[in-house]
Amino acid sequence: MKIWLDADASPRPVKETLYRAVQRVELHLTVVSNHAFEIPRSPFIERLLVASGFDEADNEIVARCTQGDIVITNDIPLSADAIEAGAMVLNFRGEKLTKANISARLSMRNFMDELRSSGVDTGGPKAFSAADTREFANSLDRELSAALRRKKN
Repeated sequence: MKIWLDADASPRPVKETLYRAVQRVELHLTVVSNHAFEIPRSPFIERLLVASGFDEADNEIVARCTQGDIVITNDIPLSADAIEAGAMVLNFRGEKLTKANISARLSMRNFMDELRSSGVDTGGPKAFSAADTREFANSLDRELSAALRRKKN
């Protein structure tokens, strides 16, 4: 089991939470991005730098993730593809995306995209908060604990 982070748009608190978590549980994290930034030196953390361009990081994650992996992203199409590949997906606010809820998320994303392209100001997401960081950390802990239990059995 590996953890894949769609790192280009990831808030710093999400990255820091992941870095600590993988050290604690000794799981492999791949930080996928199209620009370099500092990551901790660790046998459990690696950087995968991809070419600049639309969806390059997403495509690389989809090509490499497998059944039982965990993908951390806010990208809805990437989430859908990762779920299809058998991965579990958490967004940056700790929401678990599944086969049961991804279709509705894709529909809403596409609808909002249509509104924006027709000139409607849809606003943006609310600012990432300390409460969001706590929710992400709690969700990540629950999912890692469950995954490690499955791995032992």
